[in-house]
Amino acid sequence: MRYKGSVYRPPSEAYSLIVQVTYGCSHNTCAFCSMYKEKHFAIRPLEEVLEDFRIARGVYRRVDRVFLADGDALVRKANELYTILDTIRELFPECERVTSYASPASIRIRTEEELRTLRDKGLTMVYMGLESGCDDVLKRMRKGHMSAEIVEMGRKVRRCGMALSVTAITGLGGPELLERHAIETAEAFNAMNPEYIGMLTLMVEPETPLYDWVRDGSFQLLTQPQVLEETRLLMEHLDSPGSVFRMNHASNYLRSELMGSFRGLHGGKSHSKKKNKKPSWQPLVAGK
Repeated sequence: MRYKGSVYRPPSEAYSLIVQVTYGCSHNTCAFCSMYKEKHFAIRPLEEVLEDFRIARGVYRRVDRVFLADGDALVRKANELYTILDTIRELFPECERVTSYASPASIRIRTEEELRTLRDKGLTMVYMGLESGCDDVLKRMRKGHMSAEIVEMGRKVRRCGMALSVTAITGLGGPELLERHAIETAEAFNAMNPEYIGMLTLMVEPETPLYDWVRDGSFQLLTQPQVLEETRLLMEHLDSPGSVFRMNHASNYLRSELMGSFRGLHGGKSHSKKKNKKPSWQPLVAGK
């Protein structure tokens, strides 16, 4: 396969065929992120994309999953995305799912009709970064969107029949915003009720604004006990029936040993919160 620069994927796409349909990230100003810095955002020529899929068909006997890279595939014109998905279905009839990253901005520009058509043509799930449900954290980290907009775009995806995987980052608010970051992030997850919830632990990457803030002392990192305390607080406020919760990113202290699903209150039929009652968290994998 032909790749330009570094290629990133979610942990669950480890065995997927990865084809770049765009280069880089259309936002790429988040203060904590070092991804895609070696290339400018661009739409990859459609014929090159289709040629990569034809090359892959000649190389691989079976392709069960496809991941459309880079950071924001949904910004392509809808008719070009349709062509890409039609080509995947034609070349790889055995393919079970196609996924991609999506940003709140790229979801916003897609109509609900377009999203439903993308779903019908095989784009079954998108990955979206929430990072935090706390607007003060999002502002400082230059996310480019406030929590309410991110939540609404996540709900838009779900209304259109696509599965949604959402990630946030522990420690992103530092000690002073630990409680708000945990609770308001849980509330944002609850409002979206995505199929998958993923928690990452903040990693400080060189050549990012966050790296400079840590060095000059204007941002303080959480200690490991504080990270676990923040995670505990988030879990106590999480009420997202049916969501699968994972901490399987390489940044996490708990690694992939912590994974579970939420049944919610009253057997998973209600999103309401009542005092002295907590969501029922059911571990799927623990301690292996």
